[in-house]
Amino acid sequence: MPFRFEPLAIPEVILVEAKAFPDERGFFMETFKRSEFMQGGIDRVFVQDNYSYSRRGTVRGLHYQMNPAAQGKLVACLRGEIYDVAVDLRKGSSTYGRWVGVVLSAENRRMLWVPEGFAHGFQALTEGVMVWYKVTAEYEPATERGVRWDDPALGIEWPLREEAIVSAKDAALPSLAELSETDNNFTYGGRS
Repeated sequence: MPFRFEPLAIPEVILVEAKAFPDERGFFMETFKRSEFMQGGIDRVFVQDNYSYSRRGTVRGLHYQMNPAAQGKLVACLRGEIYDVAVDLRKGSSTYGRWVGVVLSAENRRMLWVPEGFAHGFQALTEGVMVWYKVTAEYEPATERGVRWDDPALGIEWPLREEAIVSAKDAALPSLAELSETDNNFTYGGRS
């Protein structure tokens, strides 16, 4: 099996490690294989791919889309290194408001599965970071929401906090406590 699936402290968030096959030319690896992802606990259909380029220190997030357009995300860093974060927004979950974070890089070739019901964000740890991710629902502006990246109640340990570059839009996002019922319609129960 060319993939290894490791549930994190919030078990619905899964670290995916892909096996690379190197030789003198470089390497080859599979980045997605539906049958193996289903066996690894990720049984979603992906409908859109996204790609971003970021300067060192850039924070993108914490973003999510509400139901009925909630997105699960499979995130990979193709160049450089990021600190990738998922925050549980599922009301009734024992991990509501908790976060997990991992380093994804071109070198470690890890991916992170962030299911529906979670806010997602990352910080670029190197210059010229390129991030690619697959999502389970198409972008829908009417359902787009977010949580402030530096919400003290979340206490996310961003590695380059003092160097953070944040868009005006992301800086104006509400804290978790400020989210209204119309900003978060996720509830815990079975499938995220």
